[in-house]
Amino acid sequence: MDCNKTDNAIHLVTPLIESDPLTRLCGRQVLLKLDNIQPSGSFKIRGISNAIQKSIRNGCKHIVSSSGGNAGMASAYAARKLGVKSTICIPESTPKMMKEKLEHEEAEVIVHGRNWNGAHEKATEIAKEKDGMLIHPFDHRDVWHLIFYSEGREDGHIQMRKSAREGHSTIISEILEQSPSKPSAIVVAVGGGGLLCGVFVGLHKHGITDIPVIAMETQGAHAYNAAYSARKPVSIGEITSLAKCLGALAVTPGVFDLQKSIEVYSHVVTDREAVHACAQFLDDHRMLTELACGAALAAAYSGILKAMISKKVIISDGPIIMVVCGGGVVTMQLLEDWQKQVGIYHNSV
Repeated sequence: MDCNKTDNAIHLVTPLIESDPLTRLCGRQVLLKLDNIQPSGSFKIRGISNAIQKSIRNGCKHIVSSSGGNAGMASAYAARKLGVKSTICIPESTPKMMKEKLEHEEAEVIVHGRNWNGAHEKATEIAKEKDGMLIHPFDHRDVWHLIFYSEGREDGHIQMRKSAREGHSTIISEILEQSPSKPSAIVVAVGGGGLLCGVFVGLHKHGITDIPVIAMETQGAHAYNAAYSARKPVSIGEITSLAKCLGALAVTPGVFDLQKSIEVYSHVVTDREAVHACAQFLDDHRMLTELACGAALAAAYSGILKAMISKKVIISDGPIIMVVCGGGVVTMQLLEDWQKQVGIYHNSV
């Protein structure tokens, strides 16, 4: 599958490939949506570039964003490509390597706060001071997809009245074009909920809300799972997981506004399981992925998917789609450090 640029010439149409190792492990065809090869290193470029382009059309010349890594990279990359200035606020927990990458994208980088929430407060201040456009990393419709909808259809679907070729929802449009048959499930990692919202919008747009979504997080960065249990966004208080790229204290309310008849299964894995998944995926597919992605991959490596199939929670015989969401904030050294911190040596569980 060719990685062709989309109409907006910022994000790529990424490949959907079969994973022989994960197919054998799960006993069902597993297809990988490789958004880790996006030019900014993650799926974030889909929605972020859409939001920035709309801002520029409205006269914006200065983009301000907050991020623990991927959203900042997407903002800086898109801003440079589109010829506008960018300021990215990152928390103190962001690796030095990511700060340097942002600077290579010609962004002004400001370090502020212990976690993403602190960095976002600073970004909000700067956007007001410098008359810049604040690009939220996950909580904005232009990031998911610019939509207009009305309630009240008998089938419960959101009534879409605009093309879905925008924002994170494009990932579903591409998957449907590339998959050999209708997927039986879609597996995604959840941080603030931007990708999850995009997946919901895409499923509604194409009238396939019967496809279940499996939402994966690590313990200590489980904002969606906490919201899932409470049936509303709640703060988890502090990020204690190594997966700082999942580091939102609460998910966007959009995950509830957009779910609408879609069955979602929330699973939380340990940092150890996520690290093991990253290391095993490197062996299986020669790709470095970050811990957010490791949380999603752990659905296969930890046996969650196989159990869901055996218990007939996943009913259809179609392929399981796993979104490989990113790898831009990881190095071999960082993966080795994670392994040591969770007590994994020589890639053994």
